[in-house]
Amino acid sequence: MNAVPASGSLPLGEIVRSGRTQSTEHAAALGLTTDEARRRLLELGPNAVREESPAPWRRLARKFWAPVPWMLEAAIVLQVALGERIEAAVIAALVCFNAALGYVQEERAQATLEALRSRLALTARVRRDGLWTTIPAAELVPGDVVKLSLGGVVGADARLLEGDVLLDQSMLTGESLPVEAGPEYDAYAGSLVRRGEAVAEVTATGSRTRFGRTADLVRTAHAASSQQEVVLRVVRNLAVFSGAIVVAQVAYASFLGMPTGEIVPLILTAILAAIPVALPATFTLAAALGARALARRGVLPTRLSAIDEAAGLDVLCADKTGTLTRNELAVTAVRAMPGYDERSVLALAALASSEGGADSVDAAVRAASSGAELRLVRFVPFDPATKMSEAIAVDPAGTTVRIVKGAFAKICAICSAQPPARAVVLAEAEKLLAQGFRVLGVALGAPDGPLEMTGLIALSDPPRPDSAGLISTLRAMGVETAMVTGDAPATAAVVAREVGLTGPICPPGPLPGTARPGEFAVFAGVFPEDKFHLVRAFQKGGHTVGMCGDGVNDAPALRQAQVGIAVCTATDVAKAAAGIVLTEPGLEGIVSAVKEGRVTFQRILTYTLRSMTQKITQMLLLAVGLVMTGHAILTPLLMAILMIAGDFLAMSATTDNVRASVRPDRWRIGELTILGISLGVCSLAFCTGVLAAGHFTLGLGVRPLRTLAAITLVFSGQAVFYAVRTRGRIWDSRPSPWVILSSVVDVSIISFLAAFGVLMAPLALSIVGLVLCGAAGLAFILDAVKYGVLARLEMR
Repeated sequence: MNAVPASGSLPLGEIVRSGRTQSTEHAAALGLTTDEARRRLLELGPNAVREESPAPWRRLARKFWAPVPWMLEAAIVLQVALGERIEAAVIAALVCFNAALGYVQEERAQATLEALRSRLALTARVRRDGLWTTIPAAELVPGDVVKLSLGGVVGADARLLEGDVLLDQSMLTGESLPVEAGPEYDAYAGSLVRRGEAVAEVTATGSRTRFGRTADLVRTAHAASSQQEVVLRVVRNLAVFSGAIVVAQVAYASFLGMPTGEIVPLILTAILAAIPVALPATFTLAAALGARALARRGVLPTRLSAIDEAAGLDVLCADKTGTLTRNELAVTAVRAMPGYDERSVLALAALASSEGGADSVDAAVRAASSGAELRLVRFVPFDPATKMSEAIAVDPAGTTVRIVKGAFAKICAICSAQPPARAVVLAEAEKLLAQGFRVLGVALGAPDGPLEMTGLIALSDPPRPDSAGLISTLRAMGVETAMVTGDAPATAAVVAREVGLTGPICPPGPLPGTARPGEFAVFAGVFPEDKFHLVRAFQKGGHTVGMCGDGVNDAPALRQAQVGIAVCTATDVAKAAAGIVLTEPGLEGIVSAVKEGRVTFQRILTYTLRSMTQKITQMLLLAVGLVMTGHAILTPLLMAILMIAGDFLAMSATTDNVRASVRPDRWRIGELTILGISLGVCSLAFCTGVLAAGHFTLGLGVRPLRTLAAITLVFSGQAVFYAVRTRGRIWDSRPSPWVILSSVVDVSIISFLAAFGVLMAPLALSIVGLVLCGAAGLAFILDAVKYGVLARLEMR
């Protein structure tokens, strides 16, 4: 039988724009035919969220496509061209180690958008060819007639045709209270049916639903990584400096008449000297160790970059419902009328509430009641048409009474009361409503007699016990908190006051494009895209933004924020979009993440400072050695050994004992470069002195001088490491066991190679010992210079 009228063949563009495909009468009666549904499915696509995830090999290939790998890969090509295959293999191994470390860590933390699709209902009851049938929700199309039942999930955006349901849309809209929905109401995909049953017509599917548009925002949201920016700027600065040194060396070598066969290795060595080879791997390793520490405290980072960014977090946008609040209704206030008390009002209301059902209002009332002396005879469940539930009970004296509970306006309308008494009731109700509470009325009377109002019950979604403490702690750490919610301003204002957010509330309407932290404490009545744009507005102002939420409506902002945090009760959608997931109840994990991020930052800062200083020293020493001896003072092989002995062993800084900053951290590359140059010049003076003593005093030849240069750079590198590992004095904190072990291994390896002439010319052990002692003194000199420069730059 053909159930589709002529309007059922409208162009699909018109279907999507209008949201209607047939007249309501025909749709409610018959729905679509199977053929028409199949045609629409082919043209509009399945009711699913698109997912774009690069193949694993592409993600791995990206690890080889960045500034540091480029420089190393160029060096490999040059070494192969020169026939230096061992040196090329060493550098290739370093490149592969960097790539493998980054890839493995990111794969472990990978959160895809697969969870986004799981939010859609798996199956749906739909009317096809005039008959009700169950189909996968992915096969729903605009125009389908579906049935919404208790406990189900709305599978697509739909307009109700008949029936009444209570919809929980908190995870989509941020509204803390369920919504009563009747004919012509638009229900969103992903809403939960808490009560009732209804028939609805599908108006949008897949990415065209409100939920789907949110998913598209999640997919397109992206925050620039400060890690990538730091690595790029460090490499750029070193590359510019190295370029100038190479040009000067080539010019001088040409002036001396050095053959091309010696100039090319000189250039290659200078290039290798400038590459902070382990810098990206150190960022990854430090974040991975921070992630492990956080996991032990119930905080699960799903993107390692979130730990790096947490160090600089200075603005936290927090959702209200389910984040700052518990996302469950509770009795907030009771106003008893004359002749009654709060206990009796709650006891009567509990009798008119379902026991063990899915109604959150009834559950809250029963939880607040301590019980009643009346005996329940009959219970009439909530009726969406009258917005009331009632009970027949018998009191201890044997008198039968009728109890009615429901929406205040409805209960007030059926109660008999004198004008003065009614005015009192209305005044109390207005006070409660003005605070954003949901207000219930409770009435009592004879089964066939008039009813009188016994009292009012105010319901709200109360704050979490630790919300106020979280905001206070973050404020002391230099992090400004703003509430961002889809709920009404009045409701948001009440919660804001309770958690300690005392600033102004942003006026209703479009959010200001130039919003600044601290300008408003509350942004209420906002949509998912508004949260997304607010986060971006803060980021454009130069702030590192965190977003804490739990629902689908928070997902775009969670992905856009540098630090997206999903609470433990969050939807899979929010958890997939966030960079950090709290796995235990409470918000203490946010503070833990910020503290661990700042610890991680200090460790990476130590390595970065050490790397910059040492690279500057190496490049300048190459030029000094060329002028002093007329030959390259280091070979590519020796430089590869220095990379392993210095750069990679110095990664032990990721385990060091450091003190977290009391304020948000920032990468100040310009100031760090000044400090690196200052320390590098001091280190260069030491290295030059040692080299001059070996050349002029000891009369060492070129090959032993190269060995001397290598051990001097390693030992001075250790001095730099210990000098920069604290922002205070060198003795302020004890190095970690791993740092001490790496230093012992570093010094032992290079001393062994030099003393026994392995991969380099042999050098007397006494000379090695003297250089080591000199480097120990150098550490204290560098510490004094560092302390003074940091004070001048106001970085201590």
